Amino acid sequence: MALLTGLSQAFLSMLESGQRRLTNIDRIIVLLDGLNAPVDITGPMLRPIAAAQGPSLRTIS
Repeated sequence: MALLTGLSQAFLSMLESGQRRLTNIDRIIVLLDGLNAPVDITGPMLRPIAAAQGPSLRTIS
């Protein structure tokens, strides 16, 4: 999941355990983009602006 979303494994683990909350809109957008969440579930406001114009916001090196 970390590779798909670009979020660290440690951060994702803290989310799962309830130690952290996902409140940063930029991280929410990266998570949804990485998981290819459909727009009809997320709404257009939670989609990367660049999605319609080119590649996704996340980068995997």
